[in-house]
Amino acid sequence: MRRSDREIKSFDEIIKVIEECDVCRVALNADGYPYIIPLNFGMKTDGERVELYFHGAKEGTKYELIEADNRASFEMDCAHKLVTDTESGNCTMEYKSVIGRGRIEPIDDAEKLNALSILMEHYHKSDFSFDKSVMPQTAVFKLVVESMTGKARLKKK
Repeated sequence: MRRSDREIKSFDEIIKVIEECDVCRVALNADGYPYIIPLNFGMKTDGERVELYFHGAKEGTKYELIEADNRASFEMDCAHKLVTDTESGNCTMEYKSVIGRGRIEPIDDAEKLNALSILMEHYHKSDFSFDKSVMPQTAVFKLVVESMTGKARLKKK
């Protein structure tokens, strides 16, 4: 990381940033170009193992790309704030972000309810009784994180 002064080194602090984010962008391999999709997500941790959960319709480009190559990168960011200094004519942006990579795996029907509950918990922070009748039409997959880094630029107080 070029700006080591902005690196978030603590695993727990990186997890806190992930918990603040509401969209995860996943990049897949597509004929030599990245194919980037913004997704709602949920997260499960076990020690320092992180799994990110996603859902969607049962067919589409992302599933074709995952089947061909399940390696993926991801990015999420939050805490955006424009900071301007009118005297000097400078401006910058405050932010927190996490980037990483891993492999995507489909979730089978036996694990689907638990995976969707993890996803819903990220947004509702409490039990949310979602309509389970949509589960047969819903695909769920997880990205098993192999590596990730966190970064933040916050105005000094």
